[in-house]
Amino acid sequence: MARELMALAERVEDDDRLLMLTMSGAGTVFCTGFDAGVDPRLVETLAALAKPTLAIINGDAFDEGLELALALDLRIATARARFAITQPQRGVLPHFGATQRLPRIVGAPRALRMILTGAPIDGRAALAAGLITELAASPASLRRIAAARVESMLSRGPLAMRMAKEAVLKGYDMTLAQGIRLEEDLYALLQTTADRSEGVRAFLEKRRPLFKGG
Repeated sequence: MARELMALAERVEDDDRLLMLTMSGAGTVFCTGFDAGVDPRLVETLAALAKPTLAIINGDAFDEGLELALALDLRIATARARFAITQPQRGVLPHFGATQRLPRIVGAPRALRMILTGAPIDGRAALAAGLITELAASPASLRRIAAARVESMLSRGPLAMRMAKEAVLKGYDMTLAQGIRLEEDLYALLQTTADRSEGVRAFLEKRRPLFKGG
């Protein structure tokens, strides 16, 4: 499955017809860990996608499962989902990004509490901490919210979405001045594209734009 996910990520990145990637678990669990020997490039391959990504967390996300979710851009979860990092309890260091991504998302104190104690948090606590971006009351609600978010994201210009993602993620580790310069450069680049021209025409003609990603 890890190899298939890596191949899927490469396909999404390379195929202009595919505009985003969503991921959910089977049954009532998102993911509670990986088998030994999973290629460590798996999570980084997903994190490196230029296109938007969405984790639809339908149940528990533990250990590598949480690290997998952290690598995606947005995370929607059900209220009954739980989140935990328990590897240190077995004398193992998380090595799919938890020690780096988790503090960047929830802050160092919350991240240390989760990593050092292994105590799980529920969906409501995850929302309050910023670990997830939206909370659904039930599985049915999760499906509705996820479908609405996907529809909304697919209605936007794909190049604008990719550039916005690049500006946020790369700018996070820059100074403010450097980040503003990156935003300006990406804005100027977007102005030269066919999608930008289509967006202007659609606005003037009061219709929905037909973006083609070019």
